[in-house]
Amino acid sequence: MPVYGNLIGGKWLKSASGKTFESLDPSTGRPIGSFQASTVRDIDKAVAAARKAFPGWKATPPPERGQALYRIAGLLRKEKERLARLETREMGKALNEARGDVQEAIDIAEYMAAEGRRLLGHTTPSELPDRFCATVRQPVGVFGMITPWNFPIAIPAWKMMPCLLAGNTVVFKPSSDTPLCAIEFVKVLMKAGIPPGVVNLVTGSGRDAGGPLVRHRAVDGISFTGSRDTGVWITKNAGLKKVGLELGGKNPIIVMDDADLDLAVDGVLWGGYATTGQRCTACSRVIVHEKVKDRFQKKLLARIRKLRLGSGMKPGVDVGPLVNEAAVKKTESYVELGKKEGARLCCGGKRVPGKGYFFQPTLFTDCRPGMRICQEEIFGPVVSLIPVRGFRQAVDAANNTDYGLSSAIYTSDMGNAFRAIGMLETGITYVNSSTIGAEVHLPFGGTKATGNGTREAGIEGLNEFTETKAVYIDYSGRLQKAQKIK
Repeated sequence: MPVYGNLIGGKWLKSASGKTFESLDPSTGRPIGSFQASTVRDIDKAVAAARKAFPGWKATPPPERGQALYRIAGLLRKEKERLARLETREMGKALNEARGDVQEAIDIAEYMAAEGRRLLGHTTPSELPDRFCATVRQPVGVFGMITPWNFPIAIPAWKMMPCLLAGNTVVFKPSSDTPLCAIEFVKVLMKAGIPPGVVNLVTGSGRDAGGPLVRHRAVDGISFTGSRDTGVWITKNAGLKKVGLELGGKNPIIVMDDADLDLAVDGVLWGGYATTGQRCTACSRVIVHEKVKDRFQKKLLARIRKLRLGSGMKPGVDVGPLVNEAAVKKTESYVELGKKEGARLCCGGKRVPGKGYFFQPTLFTDCRPGMRICQEEIFGPVVSLIPVRGFRQAVDAANNTDYGLSSAIYTSDMGNAFRAIGMLETGITYVNSSTIGAEVHLPFGGTKATGNGTREAGIEGLNEFTETKAVYIDYSGRLQKAQKIK
């Protein structure tokens, strides 16, 4: 079985601990490689390498940095099928979805590459004569990146591309469930000509590698996607760093009585069961008008029972495995909890016997908004139907959660559609579409416990990785005092 190293200062190294861990194929439970179980000593080396590389990368003109991103996009396009197959093998999602994950990385690389010619600030008039005022963007410094396993190429790319374009250097700590995807992604960056030390990769546990990275005094920023509890810990332990957090969701789809029910079923299937429900934007709550609840539920059940469960490598598979045994046990526990809370189990609810971490697509009905299965992020193929009497009750049910990432409404009433856009407490709202499917030129992020206000992608995606400097150029030839001071 191959053994993979950490990338520090352009070299592949063993960890200081001398220990390794395995990454498993979730469709079989078999190991696919051994990876370094890193500790604080490895983090120290990686941060030192990033700090050393920072002045040179910062001094590289932004258009030149953008050209490196264009090369990354081109290499990712050439490697798309290989990387997608690797992702399916290591993470488990259906191959066609994995291709979409790599395409997302291509798209964000191309989008951010173009920003190398802009990196926009703004100009503004001065309150004084013969003075020019403007703002410019500057890099923050060394960024620590901690990413999840569910989009093991797209999410690192969403963070890495604007971070590098802005002139920062990186220490990247990927999920221990998908370290090989991270390594192969970083190899593409190196092949594209990113200088040694600008991007460093250290594998290991959150406790032994992630924690020291968050607390490190020579790290200037942290970008994290993952659980709310970990995000709270980072907030308490990062110190005076720039911190960006994306912490999940409990995303609702509202189905009104005037909705196209077949279209809504398509949206719920894609939102609730694609990636086996393991998306921060997954639709885990369907808030359906009582007038159409029975018809909608019948249509949805018929489609769920046709979903094909199996290895993501097999053609025609709709739902792959959960990522690991812990995810199976967590999903099982929520199914039992839903039953105890009084929700009615319509289908699924059990793990699939045999090899791998497969779980049946599951549907609960007759749920109440306050039930824990309607409040807490399950991260499995479990969807709950909540009946409501009208539009206002639907919006109230949708907002009745600590999270605020994505939302959707299916309706033919554009008045209600626009009212929902204003009333739903989420960072993203879809009309007559599912809760997932971000486009890289639009900002991605949420409200409430979904994060700390960070937006990734789009022009706002640069804000996380830049500092804004105000510039004043006085050409009056005399001392001018602002605020009308004589």
